[in-house]
Amino acid sequence: MKAFHDIRFSEVTSDSLKNDLNSRGYVLVRDVLPRADVAKLLRGVTDVLSQAGWLQRERDPLDRIAAPGVAFGDPDPAFKRTYQQVFNLEEFHALPHHSALSRVMRMIVGDRPLVHPKPIGRLIFPNCDRLTVHPHQDYRFMGGDPECFTVWIPLHDCPLDVGPLRILESSHRFGYRKHEDEDLHVPEIPENTIAADDWSAGSIYAGDVLIFHSLTVHAASPNVSNQLRISLDCRFQDYRKPIHPANLAFAGDSGKSWEKVYAGWHSDHLKYYWKRLPLTFHPSRSEIEQFALLARSDAQRARYGRILTQIS
Repeated sequence: MKAFHDIRFSEVTSDSLKNDLNSRGYVLVRDVLPRADVAKLLRGVTDVLSQAGWLQRERDPLDRIAAPGVAFGDPDPAFKRTYQQVFNLEEFHALPHHSALSRVMRMIVGDRPLVHPKPIGRLIFPNCDRLTVHPHQDYRFMGGDPECFTVWIPLHDCPLDVGPLRILESSHRFGYRKHEDEDLHVPEIPENTIAADDWSAGSIYAGDVLIFHSLTVHAASPNVSNQLRISLDCRFQDYRKPIHPANLAFAGDSGKSWEKVYAGWHSDHLKYYWKRLPLTFHPSRSEIEQFALLARSDAQRARYGRILTQIS
C-alpha cells in the first residue's frame, strides 16, 4: 500500500484541501485538534468501557488494554448498551464542533457548514476479524447529497498495528459502487473487486483528522495489537444541500431519543442545533408523511413515523 499523503494544519489552504480531495478523494491533516482536547474525550470513553468490564482492571483505562476473552460489537446487546453510554457523552458531540476543525471544514464545504448530529464512535477490539470494518462508501448509509465529507478522528495515537483506516485513492471518481449485503450485518464492497495497489495507509495520531468524500472507498486495517482502537466519525456538508432526515433522527425501534441523549448534559448550546438551520430534506417532509401512511410494511411505516416525529 502507498503511504498517506498528508499536510500540516499550519499549512492548509482552501485550495490545498480541495485539490487533495478532488484528486485523491481524501486529505490527512496533521495536528488539527489539541491533544489535550482529544484526550479529554478519550478519558470519558475509556471510563465507560472500564465500568463495562471491557478493559483490564489492573491497567489505566487510557491504556485501552482489552480484558481477556472480551470482544463486543454491533449487534451484540452488550455492545449496544455500552455504546449508548458513549454516544450520550456531551464531549462526544462537542468534539466535531471544535473551532480548529470548523476552520478546516469551512474551507471545504463553505461558510454554511452542517455538522451531522449523530457522530459514530468506533470501539474496535483487537484480533477480532468479525469486527473489522470492510470496504464501503459512506454514501451507502447516508443518502442525501453526495458532496458530504466524513472526518475520521482517532482518540489516541493509531499506528498500523492498531488498525487505522485505509483509503482507496481516487475511488470517489467512479461514483457509487455496488455493495453486497446478503448475510451481512453491514453492507460492504467485495475486496476481490478492488485493486490492492490502490490503497493508501499509514499511522494516524491523536490530533490528526482524516477527511474523505462520501463516495471514497475506505476500510479499516486489522487491529493486531492488544488495545482497543477508539475513534470518532463525524460528517459535514453545506446545509443548503439535501440531507436524508434519517441522519438527524433515531429511526430504529430501540427507544433512543434526543431527550435521553441530552438528559445528562450541562450546556444547552448544542441541543437541537440543526433545527435552527433552513435544511432541505430528501426525501422531503411531505414524502416522509406519505411513507409513514403508505409504506408496504408495518415496520417501514413505524420507521418513517419515528423520523417524522423527531424532525418536526
